[in-house]
Amino acid sequence: MERSVMTAATDLLHRHLETLVAYPASWEALIADEVLWELPYAPSIGHPGQLEGREAVLRHAAWFRNAVANFRFLDLRLQALADPEAALAEVRAEAIIKSTGRLYQQDYVVLLRSRGGQIIGLREYFNPIRAAQAMEADVRA
Repeated sequence: MERSVMTAATDLLHRHLETLVAYPASWEALIADEVLWELPYAPSIGHPGQLEGREAVLRHAAWFRNAVANFRFLDLRLQALADPEAALAEVRAEAIIKSTGRLYQQDYVVLLRSRGGQIIGLREYFNPIRAAQAMEADVRA
């Protein structure tokens, strides 16, 4: 893992990626009640473009964990930003999509915003074509 200067936000982003799939109970403790998770490219594969509030985010994360097997993040690069409550990550991931048995390989860019040691915002960019191919889904315009 490559890191710039360590801040509370880069540490929180690292813990988000480390626990999202592997340690759900630990990950849930990181999520603020007022969280907003933005997924700008997700509507092109039939998924919501944003999730507002803790319950919506927890439901989506549970769905994701149940949809994949052997999920892992690779080659994490964290960057502190000028705002000490924000951080950026570039990371690769791979997994098997359970419903299709296909390999899922993805590159993500994740922007995190925090307050009081919890995640209040995530903006996640990924290639929807790779996701659609692994899920055997159509890409929508």
